[in-house]
Amino acid sequence: MQYNKLPHSTLEISKIALGTMTFGEQNSEQEAWAQIDYAIERGVNFIDTAEMYPVPPQEATQGHTEQYVGQWIKRSHKREKIVLATKIAGPRNVPYIRENMSLDRRNLHLAIDSSLQRLQTDYVDLYQLHWPQRQTNSFGQLNYSPPSHQEEVLLIETLEALAELINAGKVRYIGVSNETPWGVMTLLRLAEKHNLPRIVSIQNPYNLLNRSFEIGLSEVSHHEGVQLLAYSPLAFGCLSGKYLNGQRPIGARCTLFERFVRYFTPQGIEATQAYVNVAREHGIDPAQMALAFVNQRPFVAANIIGATTMDQLKINIDSIDVKLSDELLEVIQEIGTTYSNPCP
Repeated sequence: MQYNKLPHSTLEISKIALGTMTFGEQNSEQEAWAQIDYAIERGVNFIDTAEMYPVPPQEATQGHTEQYVGQWIKRSHKREKIVLATKIAGPRNVPYIRENMSLDRRNLHLAIDSSLQRLQTDYVDLYQLHWPQRQTNSFGQLNYSPPSHQEEVLLIETLEALAELINAGKVRYIGVSNETPWGVMTLLRLAEKHNLPRIVSIQNPYNLLNRSFEIGLSEVSHHEGVQLLAYSPLAFGCLSGKYLNGQRPIGARCTLFERFVRYFTPQGIEATQAYVNVAREHGIDPAQMALAFVNQRPFVAANIIGATTMDQLKINIDSIDVKLSDELLEVIQEIGTTYSNPCP
């Protein structure tokens, strides 16, 4: 396993991180524990979860993912061996979590206390804002529309509340997710101006079908040291090739949940076919090629993989040992130019 120290922190995290959003929906508690145990054996020390999980979100299962991870922590006595990250949900279609979902002081304190209780720990190493308070283009949205009114909770208020959580010892470091260059730079500016905690990471989607991070945020990452925790590196599993030619494998995520259509655009399907063909021509598993591409990006601190079976988990973790040649990277770039960012 490879490890990276997140700039502006003491966190040493594995290049492969274990994502947990299937825990409590597609994976039982026993399966979740088996995944964590295996990942730890392979050198993975970074586990990412969220109060909203599992996905797709629904009231009946909300919080189960953190509970499963918490039970593993209690059972294994290995809390100090992992870097634990979770997220607070914002005001977007999940009103059953709390009556008011604003990222204000009250909600941040309520959210962290509930997460800590489910996770059965006194602190989290990284606490992330799952998405911004304000209206932004995220989760595949395009055509930005400026908000017609001032946000009720400003970024400075959220940052001040996060500082309280750090001072209380409940959170070690803070990060953002589904954020924009403007949001990252504004948070950094506010932190410097008001002597408040600095965000140390950004968790955004990044894969061969969605390279939006490279357009603006990669430059921010380089100059400001806010590195990427890449989620959805296999584009909901599409880049494995298992959904090509109209296939819908039994039990697969996009078979079970038809809402996940982000990576099924006509261009996205054509690009996926091209990437899968190239991987097979070079004798590489398509999923491992897609993951290795993410692993080798200089701005990626951790690649957050997810799996529903142990076989998938093993293949995904083994991608750490796959090194893409310069020749293959050139071919990948040619495909990326032909199908320019087909699924942002």
